[in-house]
Amino acid sequence: MSTEGTAATHEVAILAGGCFWGMEELLRAIPGVIDTDVGYTGGWVANPRYEDTHHSKSGHAEAVRIVFDPAVLPYEVLLRDWFFRMHDPTTKDRQGNDIGTQYRSAIFYTTPAQQATAERVKAEVDASGAWPGPVVTQVVPEATWWPAEGYHQDYLRKNPGGYTCHFMR
Repeated sequence: MSTEGTAATHEVAILAGGCFWGMEELLRAIPGVIDTDVGYTGGWVANPRYEDTHHSKSGHAEAVRIVFDPAVLPYEVLLRDWFFRMHDPTTKDRQGNDIGTQYRSAIFYTTPAQQATAERVKAEVDASGAWPGPVVTQVVPEATWWPAEGYHQDYLRKNPGGYTCHFMR
């Protein structure tokens, strides 16, 4: 289901950590990342639009769907060295000035192995003391993926200098 359209040597990760523009820009530059797509997942409204995600109207998170080569970029490394460093996983429903459930920190696992890895890495990051508070990242099963509107795809490439609250910490 999650690997449809990908080669057998590729995996799919779905990550939410605030506005998808900044996450996509950082993720696409990681060696081993093959493709990225921004969209909405984890909510109850079918075929949501950007406006539907605000004020918890749809329950969806802004997220990035990442196709990656696990031989180059193991899932654990993607989470530990990148995802948990590119956003603040201790702020519930918020990243920087972006506030709301659509900006929550979440890992939407696509396999039981991803679930186990995500829970273990989350616990390790939480215990590391790298963050001033507890890690609130949700580890939840993948949900229906709804691609975001075209103007959101590759947004920061189309709009250099556009708003982002993501940076490597």
